[in-house]
Amino acid sequence: MESHDIIKNPVSTEKAIRLMEAENKLLFDVDIKATKTEVKKAVEEMFKVKVRKVNTYISRKGKKRAYVKLADENPAMDIATELGMI
Repeated sequence: MESHDIIKNPVSTEKAIRLMEAENKLLFDVDIKATKTEVKKAVEEMFKVKVRKVNTYISRKGKKRAYVKLADENPAMDIATELGMI
């Protein structure tokens, strides 16, 4: 799977912005079949950052979201700004 197939789009809800500021995490809608390892690799390739941890969650509506914890040297706010989320 290509990285642009895995990551569909960033999520910029109030909760997602809070996670960026407080925990250096980004939130993405991802492909339902994507594994945590694939999500980690895709984020690292797309944004040239180091990913520390990935948690996934499937909503009741059947959408899969990935909470991506970045390494301390890669501020989530920088990537959010680059994506035009802020």
